[in-house]
Amino acid sequence: MQLVVMATVLALALAGTAKHCSLGCTPRNITIPVESCGRTEYVNTIICEGQCYNEDPVYLSPVKETKQKVCDGNWSYEVKYIRGCSVGVTYPVAKSCQCTSCNEDYTDCGRVPWVMPSCF
Repeated sequence: MQLVVMATVLALALAGTAKHCSLGCTPRNITIPVESCGRTEYVNTIICEGQCYNEDPVYLSPVKETKQKVCDGNWSYEVKYIRGCSVGVTYPVAKSCQCTSCNEDYTDCGRVPWVMPSCF
C-alpha cells in the first residue's frame, strides 16, 4: 500500500514541476487518494518538489562518478483511517526539503535517458 501512495506522490510531484521552472527544493501541499477496504478518501500531505543544480560532464570518467543532486526531504509517516474500515493507510509527509546527494538506497541515481526540459 505504501508503494502505491509513494508512486502517486511522485507522479503528482513530477506533474507539478512542469508548471514552473526554477532551481531549488521546496515543500508543496497536495491532496492524494488513499484506499483501504475498497474505499477511497483523500488526504492532504506535503511533498518536496523542485529542481536541483547538477553538472553533466562532457567526459564520463570510470574513476570519478559525478553525484547527482536530488530534491529530497526528511519524511515522517501518518496514518489515515477510512470510515468503516479498521485498517489504516500510511502515507508520507515531508517535514523539510533540501537538495542533497542522491541516495542509492531508495532512489534510482542513474543518468536520465531522456532530455528533461531546461530552464535556460
